[in-house]
Order: sequence, then C-alpha cells, then structure tokens
Amino acid sequence: MAFIHGKSVGRKRPLFADFSVPLVFPEGEAAEPLLRDVIAAIVRDQVQQFQERQSQRQFLRVLTERDIAAQAEQGKIEAGGSEIPPQPVDPAAAVETALVAFQDGLYLVVVDEQQIQTLDERVAIRHDSQITFVRLTLLAGG
Repeated sequence: MAFIHGKSVGRKRPLFADFSVPLVFPEGEAAEPLLRDVIAAIVRDQVQQFQERQSQRQFLRVLTERDIAAQAEQGKIEAGGSEIPPQPVDPAAAVETALVAFQDGLYLVVVDEQQIQTLDERVAIRHDSQITFVRLTLLAGG
C-alpha cells in the first residue's frame, strides 16, 4: 500500500485527507514502474472509490447513534436514498486528464521525498512509499 498525500503551495491545510492505495502494475514493473503508470493506478482506484460511494448513496440506511455523531462531526448527516442520479465517470478520460495536468505543470509528484520530473521516469515504489501530489498555484498578473 502506498500512502497518498495532497498539498497546495501557500496553504497550510492539505488538499484532501491522506489515504492509502494498493498499487498493482503489470508483471515485471512492480519495483520501478513509470510515473504515468503510478498516476494511472491511483486515478483508477479513486474513480472506483467514487463510483462505490455513489452507489452506496442510492440505498437508504439505518444510522446508529455512533454514525450520526461521526457524520455530525463532519458537518453533514446522510442516510442515503439520494435522488441524484449517479455521475458517469470514464476512468480512461480521468487518467488522461491527470496526465495532461502533470505535463501542463499544474502539479508536482514527490515519491519518498524525491520529486519526479517526467511521466516516463521510473519510480522506486515500496510497500510503504509516501506519494505526495503538490498542486501549484498560478499567479495572477505579471
């Protein structure tokens, strides 16, 4: 499992809550996949997680007092049964968008405290690797 972090230049708070993701690559590339493969694996995992959350919202659930307290702490209590239709997400398009954003310089990727410069650079991934996505803030004017 690799551990994923998100930061934004100039902000103290993280972009999102840290999470872990199992990184599975084609056989023979497990130790040092290309950065593009790492990004693709993370994006595909997040698309799958998003789709699962959407499907869970379609079901009406009975909440325990613990569920209510935990959700109240987060600021929203939701029992499911949403009438909002699920948003279709194309995993291939999501991967392509993430790769283009990297090429356009919208974010940096740091793996185990080493910045990865290109999508075709090989990355040493361990079972406990720390992968940080750093969103760059564009300056207005100038």
